[in-house]
Amino acid sequence: MTSHQPIGPIMLDIAGLALTPDEQDMIRHPNTGAVILFARNYQDPEQVTQLIGSIRAARNGPLLIAVDQEGGRVQRFQNGFTRLPPAAAYAQAPDLAASAGWLMAAELLAVGVDFSFAPVLDVDCGVSDIIGNRSFSRDPQRAMRLAGDFMAGMHEAGMAATGKHFPGHGGVALDSHLTLPVDERDLDSLRASDLLPFRQLIADGLEGIMPAHVLYPNIDTQPAGFSQFWIQQVLRRELNFNGTVFSDDLSMEGAASAGGFPERARLAQAAGCDMVLVCNNPTAAAQVLDTLPIAQDPVREQRLLCMQGQPSLNRGQLMQSEKWQQLSAVINAFTQSL
Repeated sequence: MTSHQPIGPIMLDIAGLALTPDEQDMIRHPNTGAVILFARNYQDPEQVTQLIGSIRAARNGPLLIAVDQEGGRVQRFQNGFTRLPPAAAYAQAPDLAASAGWLMAAELLAVGVDFSFAPVLDVDCGVSDIIGNRSFSRDPQRAMRLAGDFMAGMHEAGMAATGKHFPGHGGVALDSHLTLPVDERDLDSLRASDLLPFRQLIADGLEGIMPAHVLYPNIDTQPAGFSQFWIQQVLRRELNFNGTVFSDDLSMEGAASAGGFPERARLAQAAGCDMVLVCNNPTAAAQVLDTLPIAQDPVREQRLLCMQGQPSLNRGQLMQSEKWQQLSAVINAFTQSL
């Protein structure tokens, strides 16, 4: 019997529509555990199914495939996929949130993707362009209900959900891709609003969480994704979260305060991240793969394996199902009407 490599703690990306020999080598590295796909990796459902097959074939063991497929302006796969509305639109048609969650998940699972980084649990505070209509609502209770319905739809399709961006990115105007945003609110304010969707969805079985590259200086000296206080104390102990913690992309400027890439990865792991993302910078990814100690961690590995997709239909079967045909038509029409 051949022994499989355990799933590693690093999520990488790839450059194009097919794998290069260098990328195959990186995928084989013991520290690799996942690949995230972007719009540049997608042409149509057939091509991406083939690409995902070749990524899995390059790895001797389990590997996760992820994508950002929230809907609205964050939908990496479009041609051949149902166009999903931005999260804020479900306030107009709340009964569609669960259907959209199912549809998003079923379509991705059918081409071999394990999970989408969704739903967004940020409460829109009216100041953040980068979050804005990616948030389900400005009202924490409504955001919690709609995101909960969306997650229930994902679960029904066989996909684990990942809430982002803990403890809430909606209260800052700046974009953490470009700088480190600072949120001056105190912990009681966040508990009363931004943390409510996280608390409720964790209780309802949320499998993954991605912390924000946001600094809350009145609460801790480190940005949330590098903070033991946020991840260990608040998320694990106070909110009783037992699932996977994914760092946000360590290539974002919001992570730069932590130092070079190996240092960012070490800090994120020390804070409690189970998997670190290094995207759009192959040199940095190679550096992190080679400098992070290769260490088996059964608890981390078990959490990551819970993120594996459980597809019940392949793409042909999905397209022929009455449920998909009905819901896809309804959601496409709703998105076009906005």
